[in-house]
Amino acid sequence: MSFGWHNWWPRFYNKETVKWLHKDWNATVLRAAMGVDADENCYLKSPEDSKAKLEAVIQAAIKEDIYVIIDWHSHTIHLDEAKQFFDEMSKKYGKYPNVIYEIFNEPEKQSWEEVKTYSEEVIATIRKNDADNIILVGSPSWDQDVHLAAENPIKGYQNLMYTLHFYAATHQKWLRDRADKAIADGLPIFVSESAGTQATGDGTFDLIAWREYIDWMESKNLSWIVWSVADKDETCSFLLPAASSKGNWKQGDLKESGKKTREFLRELNRP
Repeated sequence: MSFGWHNWWPRFYNKETVKWLHKDWNATVLRAAMGVDADENCYLKSPEDSKAKLEAVIQAAIKEDIYVIIDWHSHTIHLDEAKQFFDEMSKKYGKYPNVIYEIFNEPEKQSWEEVKTYSEEVIATIRKNDADNIILVGSPSWDQDVHLAAENPIKGYQNLMYTLHFYAATHQKWLRDRADKAIADGLPIFVSESAGTQATGDGTFDLIAWREYIDWMESKNLSWIVWSVADKDETCSFLLPAASSKGNWKQGDLKESGKKTREFLRELNRP
């Protein structure tokens, strides 16, 4: 389960929501999506408040004994700021084995060479403080060019994984085929964002295409996360505006994506 951008849906960034997603939805990994450069409330403009929102989720997930992803949620490179941020986070949370670092949400127009160079510097910063927790590395074209990473992976570090993002109504079998080839070439894949909608997050909700993706991920033993815990007026958001900020949601609080995500997680993540 991925939270929406912290700067736009901060009301869900609390321990009660974390506990509800774990206990009621059977979520075993949560992704705290810290908006880096989106508006006045983003990390670059308001770092202390942003970290406070993020850390509320991190600390609650640690208490619930589930995985949590510290997600640097940006489409552009901010190398110095990212190094400073992940230095602080890895010093603070590196001792917890359930903490995962996602160092670049979705590279948009950057080449793999640019993403790789950036990633190597951020990874080196984290590894000074945390020797072995998983680090998630993005790839160009919104985390769909995993074949480029497979052809030229980062060397010299352990416990790196590469993120694949899909929206099932847009990204059809061709992306699964690309990922299959990357996996066959030895690239560890982690699906850190997905949905059953179009790539915009809106439009058609294609349950058949989404189920095909879920069956594929389960058959490959891939970890996968769905977008998003938010009440935005779009198809992929889970919640209606009247939903509580602190979980305890009824079926009437959920949109179709939320209902189906909960159904899948309760089916596949039975305690």
